[in-house]
Amino acid sequence: MATPPRKIQLVRIAHVYYKYTDLEKATEFLLDFGFSEEKRVNNGDGEAEKIYFRGYGTEPWVLCATKSDKNEFGGAAFVVESDEDLRLAADTLPKASGVHELTNAPGGGRCVTFRDPVDGWPMHLVHGQRSVDMLDIPLPHTPVNYPMEKNRPAGKFQRFTKRPAPVHKLGHFGVRTTGFAEAHEFYCSRFNFFPSDIVHDAENIDRTVFYRLDRGKEEVDHHVFFFAEGPSYKVHHSSFETHDFDTQVLGHDWLREKGHKNCWGVGRHVMGSQIFDYWFDPSGFILEHYVDGDLLTADEPTHRSQAGPGSLHVWGPEVPSSFLE
Repeated sequence: MATPPRKIQLVRIAHVYYKYTDLEKATEFLLDFGFSEEKRVNNGDGEAEKIYFRGYGTEPWVLCATKSDKNEFGGAAFVVESDEDLRLAADTLPKASGVHELTNAPGGGRCVTFRDPVDGWPMHLVHGQRSVDMLDIPLPHTPVNYPMEKNRPAGKFQRFTKRPAPVHKLGHFGVRTTGFAEAHEFYCSRFNFFPSDIVHDAENIDRTVFYRLDRGKEEVDHHVFFFAEGPSYKVHHSSFETHDFDTQVLGHDWLREKGHKNCWGVGRHVMGSQIFDYWFDPSGFILEHYVDGDLLTADEPTHRSQAGPGSLHVWGPEVPSSFLE
């Protein structure tokens, strides 16, 4: 029997791609959501055909919006440890491209694109991107007062400016798969994904998994990628970290006042613990703001639980049907 290839080592999640029939309308939402436009690529007529958006963190960009004749998720990208990992991906992953340069993208770098073996959606692996300096934007760092612990001195007020919730980084994304077992075997055997939580049904059949990256003793987010089994493939959402709870709720109010459609939130998840706020963009894709997520190391085992009414959130509005579709 042939020895399986070693696992491709992922370092962090980097960015996502979305395709829009109305790029201008999508851009309005993305700016209201808290992204900063980093680079615009125009066609021969001077019209934007691709726009790269960044957060205030050190990634050169976190979302690429492309003009298209179809609204479509274009996949997510992970940074790999080495060019050797890129070459291994190109040689061994399903329907993988060759290693190619990201010529127009901020930060440059090299990329391999492959296809999910179950449903065929694209995933991207990148290496050699140049990081950028964090944006110098005002972010609150005022201590919080508790009933028996007063951390804010007398005369120190809480005052805020209404604005979008600035995106820091891409935290995770998720899809619906038509074949849980096959997908789970593939992603666990080919990459250093590690299941933080697995959710099963009443018959003890696994239906949902939340993966973190196995980086040894390094602290990593509870999950960077998840999928849940369903009758057909679709992207579920992409999630972006913002600064703190006040910033998040100010962003919630900003989006609401701009006329955008809330999907679900604000509330507190169980698995991952983060405070969530989900919004529909103009094409119906779901984007999430989150704060205060769990950090784990490789020492934390996989947790298993059964799906049920209390498995998704501990407080907040009831789960809408549109979130579960």
